[in-house]
Amino acid sequence: MHLLEYYASDHWLSRIDARIKLLVTLIVLVMVLSYQGVGFQLLVAALSLTMIMSMKIPWRLFLLRFSEPLLIVLVVLLLKIFFTGHDPLFSLNILGFQLTAYREGLAEGIAIGSRIMAAISLMAVLVYATPFPELMAALSWLRVPRGFIEILLYAYRYIFVLFEEAMVIYQAQKNRLGYANFRNRLSSFGILTGSLILKAFEQSQTLSTAMVQRGYDGNMPLFQSRPFRSSEIFLSCLVVTVMGILWRI
Repeated sequence: MHLLEYYASDHWLSRIDARIKLLVTLIVLVMVLSYQGVGFQLLVAALSLTMIMSMKIPWRLFLLRFSEPLLIVLVVLLLKIFFTGHDPLFSLNILGFQLTAYREGLAEGIAIGSRIMAAISLMAVLVYATPFPELMAALSWLRVPRGFIEILLYAYRYIFVLFEEAMVIYQAQKNRLGYANFRNRLSSFGILTGSLILKAFEQSQTLSTAMVQRGYDGNMPLFQSRPFRSSEIFLSCLVVTVMGILWRI
């Protein structure tokens, strides 16, 4: 299992049409972003995390996926607490600087953080339960520009190639004590970055030449979507209705 992808093929959610999942996700996402408060966001985050856990996602992948959003939430929360509001909550003296926390900032930080976590959890459910090609086919069905979809397909294909290349270079540098001290680390990281940029440029040239030789005319065929099933439509309408009622409460 590659750390950059996961597809729970044996989960009930994975058997639902990708277009249905994408539409429901977008509708609930709009509800999350427009809701004033934290109750609905926390509910969506809890339900999404429950579904993710039911897919038996590896803990390493789960922590890797949510580490960056949690860091963003922490930064936003700290900025809001100490720089927004008028009603003091507590004060801190750090290296001679007086920092005052405010109640209004805490409330705003929690509200923004809950939106971020609910949105990320919701999108994670969609990604974990949907194969990437089916997700691209669903975007095509929604009339997303084909050029954008093709770029995503190329990026998805070659991000793994570049990742493997980066790991080979990193292991070679590590075996030669390229990360023994801070100075060597900076030098090795610069070489690694430059090598990946050159590799990406080389791969783009190779891909362009290969596709032209095979008759590529700028139109890439995508998957054909199957007809909607009535049970999936009923389930999606039920979910949207229930979430809409909770959003209105």
